[in-house]
Amino acid sequence: MVTYIDAQSNARRSPGVIPLHGAAGFDGMRRAGALTAKTLDMLVDEVRPGVTTLELDRLAFEFAHDHGGKPATLFYRGFRHSICTSINHVVCHGIPSEKPLRDGDIVNIDLTLVVDGWHGDSSRMYPVGEISRKAERLIDITYESLEAGIAMARPGNTTGDIGAAIQALVEGERASVVRDFVGHGLGQLFHDEPNILHFGTPGTGVELKPGMIFTIEPMVNLGRPHVKVLSDGWTAVTRDRTLSAQCEHSLGITEDGCEIFTLSPGGLFNPLAARRK
Repeated sequence: MVTYIDAQSNARRSPGVIPLHGAAGFDGMRRAGALTAKTLDMLVDEVRPGVTTLELDRLAFEFAHDHGGKPATLFYRGFRHSICTSINHVVCHGIPSEKPLRDGDIVNIDLTLVVDGWHGDSSRMYPVGEISRKAERLIDITYESLEAGIAMARPGNTTGDIGAAIQALVEGERASVVRDFVGHGLGQLFHDEPNILHFGTPGTGVELKPGMIFTIEPMVNLGRPHVKVLSDGWTAVTRDRTLSAQCEHSLGITEDGCEIFTLSPGGLFNPLAARRK
C-alpha cells in the first residue's frame, strides 16, 4: 500500500510513503539542479584524452564549492569523491582515479550537489576524442530512452508507464536495460521514495501525483543486462564486458506534466549531440 504525505512532515525515508512537495520544494530543487547542470556543463571542455578522472573530480568539487554547493557523494557510505566516473563497460558508480582517459573512451559523469539542503542529481555521457559508431549508437539510444521516460512523467500515469516506455525503446534497438539499479525520489533526502524502475508494464507501479520529485536514470547495455559489482564495493560493470551508458535528470511532477530541474544552461546535456551541431 502506498501513502502520499506532505513532504514537510517526512524527515526520513519510509517504505511506501511518498512525499509530495510544494512550491518551496520546487524552488529548492531548481537551485540545486541548476548548479549541478552548470557544473556538468563546465566539465564538457575538460573531458579529453590524457585527462584523469581524478582531475575531473577535483574540478567538479572546486566549481561546486565556489558556487555554494556541496557534493552529496563525498564521504557518502565511505565514497571518497565528488563524482562517479563510469568508463566504457562500467555501468555506474565508477571511482575517479589517476588513469588517463583514452581516445575512443566514453565516460558517464554522475554528480549530485546539495544546495541549501536540496539535492540536484544528474549524469551525462561524455565522448573522449573520436568514439566508435557503436558507442555513438549506444549513447543515442540511452538519451532517447530517457526522453521516452520523461514523456510519461505526468499526473495520472504510473511509474510502470515510465519504465515500460524506456524498455520498449531500448529493446526495440536490440540493446538491454539494466535491472539492478533504479531511479529514486529525492529532495532534502539524497534517496527517497519512490523507486523508478527503467523497465516494467504500463499501468503498474505507483501513480504519479503533483509534488512528487524523483530521478529517471536509465542504464543501457549494448549486450546483456547483467552486471556485477567489483571488490571495491562500488564499481558495477557489465558481465559480458560490453559497453554501457547512462543519463539522468531530476524532475518534479506538476499539475499538467513535469518540470526538469537539471536542464543544461548551455544546451550540453548530451555532449555528443552538441558536438555534432
